[in-house]
Amino acid sequence: MPSRPSIPKGTRDFSTDEMLKRDLIFDTIKQVFKLYGYQPIETPAMENLTTLLGKYGEEGDKLLFRILNSGDFLAGIDNEDLLKREPSKLSSQLSEKGLRYDLTVPFARYVVQHRDEIVFPFKRYQIQPVWRADRPQKGRYREFFQCDVDVIGSDSLLNEYELIEIIDDIFERLKIATVIRINNRKILSGIACFIGEPDRITDITVAIDKLEKIGIQAVNEELRDKGISEEGVKKLQPFIQLKGDTWNKLSKLEEMLVQSETGKRGINEMRELFTYIKNSQLNCRVDLDLTLARGLNYYTGAIIEVRSKDVNIGSICGGGRYDNLTGVFGLEGVSGVGVSFGADRIYDVMNQLALFDNITSASSEVLVLNFGDAETKYALKILGILRKLGIKAELYPDPVKLKKQMSYADAKKIPYIIIAGEEEIKTEEVTIKNMSSGEQKKISLKDLNSYILSEIKVKG
Repeated sequence: MPSRPSIPKGTRDFSTDEMLKRDLIFDTIKQVFKLYGYQPIETPAMENLTTLLGKYGEEGDKLLFRILNSGDFLAGIDNEDLLKREPSKLSSQLSEKGLRYDLTVPFARYVVQHRDEIVFPFKRYQIQPVWRADRPQKGRYREFFQCDVDVIGSDSLLNEYELIEIIDDIFERLKIATVIRINNRKILSGIACFIGEPDRITDITVAIDKLEKIGIQAVNEELRDKGISEEGVKKLQPFIQLKGDTWNKLSKLEEMLVQSETGKRGINEMRELFTYIKNSQLNCRVDLDLTLARGLNYYTGAIIEVRSKDVNIGSICGGGRYDNLTGVFGLEGVSGVGVSFGADRIYDVMNQLALFDNITSASSEVLVLNFGDAETKYALKILGILRKLGIKAELYPDPVKLKKQMSYADAKKIPYIIIAGEEEIKTEEVTIKNMSSGEQKKISLKDLNSYILSEIKVKG
């Protein structure tokens, strides 16, 4: 007996009901992206490993799904190398491509490759799945959708502010209460210099980024393990534990980082951005959070992370400014900034908060019953009328007992059925039944248009 089929850990099937809910999220996000003037692109699921490697840091590189070369992927590999079992060396020989880890690096590759076709500043959005070989757990999947929105070819902090507006707009429409946390990599670089570890910015940010998850003691221990001096760890503590509102934090930072030109540039950028925010009418709370680091190496300025106020699930949106990403592909001096919405986590948040309760799972609004071959021509005529009016309608495909057809409509939550049997054909009428109230009404075929528009379409 064949074993029961299954899917890989960290992936999910989505039922019809779940897809309707997910479509609500995607449609809302896409609607807002378009409202702010962003244009869609798509990139392949797989990229050359030369495109992906080295862009996410050492930990990110470990989480890349690699694709074995097609054909005899062992051809050309020495038996000696196989026996040595050196994963990094073997991997580069066995695999030339990988599944994309995010949408930002492929976007940078796209910009460089299509630079002659693009009008800068280029505002793009992209909604596609990405893959990470992470350990599956609550809210963390190996395959998940990202909804990215970026603007590239402009240094203006108005772009960061617009992204915050987009975040606020989307989550307001989805009815998710959020907190937006913001920091700046230049400030983090200034802190690294202040504690005497200017070349260890990556080690410091990777450790700090785990603060909420593992706690300050574990972060400090990780810093020591990575070679940060005891004095450096001690000097870092006032920054991690800095209290007060945004303006107080920025003033204190200015005093502490007075010797760091990079740090001061980051502080000035935050002042400008928070001035825009202060003068806005955002619905969400926006905080300056110096413990926010976001471990991706390519961020160079503002970094942004969004969390739900009501569900503890981690980040549901995040991103930041990247000045050097296109440079690694040969296009220098093109700065970009963007954020990515995690559709799967947003779905989980909305599910937990019962925000999908009002979504109907009905795929059709009307079911036309099937009475057999003789009545089919009349039934198809009715279907044509309904669909031209924009009514989602279907004909039951088989002339089975009416009880079975009615049960089908009930199970699929189809609100109306149309009965068009021999009697209705003779009088050129249809019988419309409201499945909720049980009320039935006969309508002449010539009045069907107006009835549909006034009764079914308005209620739908």
